[in-house]
Amino acid sequence: MNLGRRRFLGRAVGLGAGLLGWGLGQGASVVRVGYSISKTGPYATGAGITTLPNYRLWVEEVNRAGGLKLSGGPVRLEAVEYDDRSNPEEAIRNLQRLFTQDRADIVLPPWGTAMNLAVAPVFARYGYPHLGVTNLSEKTPELVKRWPNYFSFLGLPSQYAEALARLLRNLAGAGRVGRRVAVVHTDDEFGLELSGAFRKALQGSGLELVYFQSYPQGFSDFQSLLSAVKGRDPDAFVAFSYPAETLALPEAAAVVGFNPPVFFLGVGTAFPVFRQRYGARIEGVMGLGGVVNNASWRAYRERHLAVTNQEPDRWASPVTYASLQALQQAIERVGRVDRFQVVRLLRESTFDTILGPLRLEANVFRGNWLIGQWQGGEFVALMPERPGAATPLVPKPAWTR
Repeated sequence: MNLGRRRFLGRAVGLGAGLLGWGLGQGASVVRVGYSISKTGPYATGAGITTLPNYRLWVEEVNRAGGLKLSGGPVRLEAVEYDDRSNPEEAIRNLQRLFTQDRADIVLPPWGTAMNLAVAPVFARYGYPHLGVTNLSEKTPELVKRWPNYFSFLGLPSQYAEALARLLRNLAGAGRVGRRVAVVHTDDEFGLELSGAFRKALQGSGLELVYFQSYPQGFSDFQSLLSAVKGRDPDAFVAFSYPAETLALPEAAAVVGFNPPVFFLGVGTAFPVFRQRYGARIEGVMGLGGVVNNASWRAYRERHLAVTNQEPDRWASPVTYASLQALQQAIERVGRVDRFQVVRLLRESTFDTILGPLRLEANVFRGNWLIGQWQGGEFVALMPERPGAATPLVPKPAWTR
């Protein structure tokens, strides 16, 4: 098949029963679920850990339960995959194919901030709900006004930036760390959004920004970068990084002997592969997201592992699955795959998810855990300060080799 196209029904991989005509109507036998995802290229690590496994898990679990419960009876899901090769233009072409040629009934978004922003106009053009999970942008309120079908399930960069600044301010106020903060960030949409929001959040906080530097995609000389950061003697190091950099930074820090009381990394900190790579050395490392080790989380983690043979991450994985639960409930309440009515319900309703009740306020979900930390082998939630939040482990233990 061209362009890495793949169909599967439940767990089955290979050719499905064949795509049907547009629309469901009475007696339809399958609902087509399409998505363009980064299976190759620089975004493949994040997509392969956070997004693609949850898409497959959702299809498997819906079909195992008999299918979507529509007014004409249950209808099973058939998935159509394309590899966008981490290229926004390729993602746009793949989505247009799903909308116009494959006539997919449901279309799910790609992974990453830049990719989601690139495809948003295409989702809007065809009126499909855009369940933006792995994207953080302060442009979201503006985009929602322009495109009512656009949703943000991870929230806004300012939420994470303000939570991190508040955490550091609280720790400094309690005398547990100093007030000197160093920031590095990847020079793409994600890094620019988060670092800009964090810099703004530091204003008037009493914290001192002693280092602020970007690095390009593909950058690898983190020993030199961290040596420069170390020279500024920060009490807190913050990296708004993507997975490849996140996985490289602890090793570089250990080599140059850089071990500040607070060591915060970006996307990938909550990934199981991060724990697998560093073992007990990750104790005390902070990052985005976090989980509360309750029954709902444990049940989801076990189902995810059983179906996909890998654990979910501790940030956007459960949010991705919750977005699919909300989508499923909206479709079933309408009784058919009517994308305009589904968008309306997503905007207006509350849904029962693994995160608890989920309601989008002006198309944004603001109830996520924002800051987490590895403690005792689990990436526990620290912020916001609410029931379930763990106590920060500060200072971070020394690196071990």
